Amino acid sequence: MKILIVDDSSTMRRIIGNVVMQLGFSKDDFDEAEDGVKAWKLLSESAYDIILTDWNMPNMNGLELVKKVRSEGNHKKIPIIMITTEGGKSEVITALKAGVNNYIVKPFSAEILKEKLDGVLN
Repeated sequence: MKILIVDDSSTMRRIIGNVVMQLGFSKDDFDEAEDGVKAWKLLSESAYDIILTDWNMPNMNGLELVKKVRSEGNHKKIPIIMITTEGGKSEVITALKAGVNNYIVKPFSAEILKEKLDGVLN
């Protein structure tokens, strides 16, 4: 299984990566991008089974990335979980309408991420 972690914070990418490894994945199972532009480049070069993305990032934010993934290329069916500080009801609805499969508000626990991953992968 190949996971793409997209967040402009290197600390948050490391935290998410550590949680993913706690869930039984290895460092080789995921790639990281600091914004949607880099994520799109990685998506054009490799196949991924799931995308974990932040909302607020420079260059191309998470919502723009979700819309691009859902409308272009071979990635339309990839499950996407948005992991963000944007916890308002309207933001959640906006993300779901754009094509996000699940939504996690920061801060979050390993149990929450595992539950959401299981939900979209099973």
